Amino acid sequence: MSRFASIIRKTFGVIKELVGTDHLGNKYYMIPEQKTWTGRVVRAKKMVVALNPNEFEYTEGSIPSEWDAWIRGRRKQPPTIEELLKNERYRKEIKVKAREVEERDLALQAKEYEEGLIASPTQTLATGHAAATPFGKAEVSEDPVSSGGSFQPGSWAPSESKK
Repeated sequence: MSRFASIIRKTFGVIKELVGTDHLGNKYYMIPEQKTWTGRVVRAKKMVVALNPNEFEYTEGSIPSEWDAWIRGRRKQPPTIEELLKNERYRKEIKVKAREVEERDLALQAKEYEEGLIASPTQTLATGHAAATPFGKAEVSEDPVSSGGSFQPGSWAPSESKK
């Protein structure tokens, strides 16, 4: 740090350098490594000053992922405007493609239901089957239940009641 910057910091406090802003209006700063008057080194920090500083109004996506990666140290250089715009276009394209795939899938599924190639979900629901949780009873029984030929009389013991 230059001698001039050191004098400025001692006079006015912490120096923070504006690195950039995003399309949401958030400002990103870098506070360079500094020495205190006692000679202790304070390491460099990165920070964001949100356009909407109320913490309770913060929502997911209030800070673009590229800037978040820079703040958290997952990338060395801050994102450029071109990179942000390119990534935003890419995200929109992916959403459009996902919507198209979902619509095609729903149309194909409806066609298969019509042609009887697959059963509708209500036809595959097995009620009263031994694998079903209630098995036709309101509460779980401790009596032995078996739907197969593997049950051996005398091999089952009731669990201890928790009274």
